[in-house]
Amino acid sequence: MTNIAAMRSIAPPTVPELVARARELAPLLRKNAAAGEANRRVEEETIQAVRQAGLMRVCTPKRYGGWEMNVQAILDVSSAIAEGDGGAAWVVNLNNVCCWLTSLLPRKAQDEVFGADPDACVSGVLNPTATATKVPGGFRVTGTWHYNSGGWHAQWAVLGMPIVNDAGETIDQGLALFPMTDLERVDTWFVAGMRSSGSICLKCNDAFVPEHRILSVPRAIEGAYPTEMQDQEPLYRSAFVPVLSLILVGPILGLGRAALEFVRQKAGTRTIAYTFFDKQSSSVAFQLQIADAALMIDTAHLHAYRAAADIDEAAARGVYPDRLVRARVRADTGYVVEKITQAIDKLLFAHGSAGFAESSPLQRIWRDAAVASRHAVVLPPIGYELYGKALLGVENNVTPLI
Repeated sequence: MTNIAAMRSIAPPTVPELVARARELAPLLRKNAAAGEANRRVEEETIQAVRQAGLMRVCTPKRYGGWEMNVQAILDVSSAIAEGDGGAAWVVNLNNVCCWLTSLLPRKAQDEVFGADPDACVSGVLNPTATATKVPGGFRVTGTWHYNSGGWHAQWAVLGMPIVNDAGETIDQGLALFPMTDLERVDTWFVAGMRSSGSICLKCNDAFVPEHRILSVPRAIEGAYPTEMQDQEPLYRSAFVPVLSLILVGPILGLGRAALEFVRQKAGTRTIAYTFFDKQSSSVAFQLQIADAALMIDTAHLHAYRAAADIDEAAARGVYPDRLVRARVRADTGYVVEKITQAIDKLLFAHGSAGFAESSPLQRIWRDAAVASRHAVVLPPIGYELYGKALLGVENNVTPLI
């Protein structure tokens, strides 16, 4: 067990310090990336290294020895890790945001998770794919939840569930905190990219969940969280859906930067087959492709950090963003993944077919970004439609997640 008092006495690192630590780990991350893919989970050596570097405490309250930063910090740290390995970045990122979700619960629940271990790992799924029965003091829950990224490494999970009345009628949607000892891990993650994220299935059968470990999702969407600490801790009054959507682009941004750097570094030594160019960097066509890809990646960052500023500044002021701002964050999120995936495709065209060799990190970057960009919450058309409806004052009949 970690000494919490000792942890509180340590000055928290700055965001640039955490980013530097992530980049120092890049050789280790790259070394373990292939094994992580083969085993379909991040290597334990990598998990221990990122934990020791403090990269999994970005969203943990300072009360427990965490860093309690903000959304911009989440993007900075996860994208820096992704420069070394996208799967590791995804797992660290999802752990950090699930620690944020845990910190929206009452202090009693937070104590159960972080009081025992400030480095506790938490996975999560919002979708309420479960059944529940109301009992004294809480609910008994049976369910199956897919795509628990980092589920192999977690000690806790936040999972969606229906909230029912005594008659068994659904009256609300909840997000419940479960100890992993109540859950069964099922190895279902066989995919083309983000293989090492270990986004497995979790199952439980008739587990008891006390009321203090549950929050109402509809109330959270409007900014009403059960934590008693909102007045003192701005991070835990940040807008619910904007946080959950925007943080997903952090690793994708880092993958875009990694692809650009790899292709740039190789440009001075690679030829362009069936042309007179003995190196790619001499070709105007190649220069145009690189410039176009770099500008797409830059544009993606501008949108991501504008959205982060919208969330962080509102939380600092104690103001909950209105629907137009929240819809724009969803649109910004989709625009980021669209621009990064387009940029990586262009870089693959520029670099050539060698980028698809199994020995090339570029093909893993491409696959990881392609899978991560298809997460349901970041899909561009959904975000654009939500923003268009908000701009025009048209009723949102798409999703409550705004």
